[in-house]
Amino acid sequence: MTRKSEIKFVVEIDEKKMPEKIMWQADDAEFEGMKEAKTMMLSLWDKQDNLTLGIDLWTKDMLVDDMNMHFYQMMLKLGDTYRKSTSDNDTAKMFDDFASEFAAKVKLFEKK
Repeated sequence: MTRKSEIKFVVEIDEKKMPEKIMWQADDAEFEGMKEAKTMMLSLWDKQDNLTLGIDLWTKDMLVDDMNMHFYQMMLKLGDTYRKSTSDNDTAKMFDDFASEFAAKVKLFEKK
């Protein structure tokens, strides 16, 4: 028997429609209630149109250093997901390598 799981996002916006707060919850999350996030990037594959759709949001107070870390971790996550879904370790490593290059370029791990 199949079951459903719901994921909910609530975005508070200012008068210019800029996100001020992003909250989310999920039926299967390991926490209760809504949890705050500073950014979200949701990608959906539309098989009918053969197209990736996306929602990219970040709050006004999202720091550049935090965005850099977020992108670095997303690149690693993309590689991990690609590796798990295709079993193609060589191609997945390209994501890992690019994430490392990105981290060096933005001086992600240099002491401030």
